Amino acid sequence: MPDMLESPLGSVEAYVAFFSRQDIPALRHTVRALASLREQEESVNGRHIASIVMGDPLMTIKLLVHLQTHRSLAQNHDLTTVDRVIMMMGISPFLRTFENVPTLEDWLSGHPRALLGALKVIGRARSAARYARDWAIARRDVDVDEITVAALLRETTEITCWTFAPELTQRIRNMQEMDLRLRSSVAQKVVFGFTEREIQLGLIKAWRLPALLAALLDEEHVDNPRVRNVRLASEFARHRARGWDDPALPDDIAAIERLLHIGREPLLRRLGTPPEQMQRFMSPTQGAVPKNEA
Repeated sequence: MPDMLESPLGSVEAYVAFFSRQDIPALRHTVRALASLREQEESVNGRHIASIVMGDPLMTIKLLVHLQTHRSLAQNHDLTTVDRVIMMMGISPFLRTFENVPTLEDWLSGHPRALLGALKVIGRARSAARYARDWAIARRDVDVDEITVAALLRETTEITCWTFAPELTQRIRNMQEMDLRLRSSVAQKVVFGFTEREIQLGLIKAWRLPALLAALLDEEHVDNPRVRNVRLASEFARHRARGWDDPALPDDIAAIERLLHIGREPLLRRLGTPPEQMQRFMSPTQGAVPKNEA
């Protein structure tokens, strides 16, 4: 049976210890897709497997944690992308290692609201990864895949909370539904005693994520355009999921404009803004590129 957290713990370290000893599940679709590949193992390539893994933030973190906990002396540098990890492991060893992965749907079968909450966050994480990848390409980033992985993983702690502390996490959701102005971090402090970001920093260390990915997920490095790319993609995906009328979107779009150094109108088209919403987001300069950032 799943090990569920039913009451708050007294420290960030206690949460990290609890979450980090759990067997991370994956989406049922992911488990089935990997099972089907075992039947055609000889014709499978690493990029195909990587695309399946990258569709599932839980499977992605599970793979990275496995790599770090089974790291050999011969591996003298960090692997920061899924395809490189699979290449290093080899296709057959990968498929054998992840043959009996528990599924999120089975794990939360007795908590349907938590399952829905987790799936919504997973959908947001996928959207964030797509936005981050597109913007990294536009910025000519040195490694687009690293940015994509970091954006996919930025919501991992919230997904983990829904998975292993469903009732506590539902309390946070209930509080925010009662008060739409209530910030997530405030609700998290009330329920957990700490914010998810505080817990995430501890989990990053406990999971021994590669230093580069840890840096990309660290808010303290927000002056770095790569970190800003990841953060903005996550925030835009979160606000966009609430609808194009979300009040936070104008600020998000202005920040993305500064990050990408492109005009407002082409940016809005790139983001898929509905025609009826275009005027609302147009800047006073009618699409001029901001000059105050190099």
